[in-house]
Amino acid sequence: MSEVTLLVLDAEPPPRLGRLTGRARVIHADEASLAKQLPDADVLLVWDFTSHAVRRAWPGDGPRPRWVHTASAGVDHVLCPELVASDTVVTNARGIFDQPIAEYVAALVLAMAKDLPRTWDLQREREWHHRETQRVAGTRACVVGSGPIGRAIERTLKALGVRTALVGRTPRTGIHGPEDLDRLIARADWVVCAAPLTDETRGMFDERRFGVMQPSARFINVGRGALVVEKDLAQALSKRWLAGAALDVFEHEPLPPDSPLWDAPGLLVSPHMSGDTVGWRDDLGAQFVELFERWEAGRPLLNVVDKKRGYVPGR
Repeated sequence: MSEVTLLVLDAEPPPRLGRLTGRARVIHADEASLAKQLPDADVLLVWDFTSHAVRRAWPGDGPRPRWVHTASAGVDHVLCPELVASDTVVTNARGIFDQPIAEYVAALVLAMAKDLPRTWDLQREREWHHRETQRVAGTRACVVGSGPIGRAIERTLKALGVRTALVGRTPRTGIHGPEDLDRLIARADWVVCAAPLTDETRGMFDERRFGVMQPSARFINVGRGALVVEKDLAQALSKRWLAGAALDVFEHEPLPPDSPLWDAPGLLVSPHMSGDTVGWRDDLGAQFVELFERWEAGRPLLNVVDKKRGYVPGR
C-alpha cells in the first residue's frame, strides 16, 4: 500500500498523531485552503468540528478522500448532498462524549431543582433568603434522542431517582417513537434534547412544543442548536410557559452579544462545553488513531455514519 495522505482541517490545539509517524503523510489545511488540498487527500480528519468548510469545499473538482472522520458527535457540519451521494465513508467521535454530557445534564437538573443560580446571586448580594427547593427523585424526564448520549443521560438521571422516558426515531423495546413525544413532554418535569440534527428534527422544539409542556417544566438542549427555534423558547420563558431552561448549543456560535437569549428569564447559557472534560482532545486524537489503524489494516471501521440519516445507526 502506498503512503497514505492524511489531510487535517486544523483547530488549536492540533491533534496528537505521533503514532502515525512514518505511516502517513500528514498535511494541514484551514478553511481557506481546504478546497485546494482535498484532491490530494486519502483521508480527511475534521479536527475543527465547528467549521462548515467541508460542506463548502466538497462539491469542487477533482478526487475526494475515501474516508472522512469528524472529531465530534454531530455530522451536520460536514454532510452535503455531494458527500452523501459519494462512496466516501464518514465516521464520528461516537463514545467520547456520552458520559460527560450525561453528567452535565444531571448537574443542570440538580442546579435548577435546588435553585443554585439564585443562591449564588443572593450570596453576591449578601442577602440571607431561605427558600424551599424541589426534590429530584420521583420527578419525570423525557430524553429526546436514543443514541449513546441519550442513553447515558437516561441511565444517569435514573440513578438520581428520576423516572425517565427515552424517545428515538423508531419505537422499540425501552424506547418510544416520535408519535409519543407530545404525550411524554406534556407530563415531564425535565425535557432533555440530545437528538441529532436532521431534516426531520430541525426546529422540532418550537412554539407549539413549548406550549405542550407544563408551566413547571424545564427544558435542556445538549444536542444541536438548530433543533430549537430559539425565539420561540425566549418567548415561552418570557410568558412563563416554562419554569426554566438550559442551552449548551446554539444555532449560531458563539452566541452574539445582542442575542435576546442572554436576558431570557430562567435561562442558563453555557458555551457548548457539556462534553468537554479535561483530556477530551487527547481522547479524540487517540480514537482517530485507533480508527486509522483499522482502516490501514483493511478492517471494518467503527462509528460509520448513515449519511442519509445523518447519524450512526444503533439499537
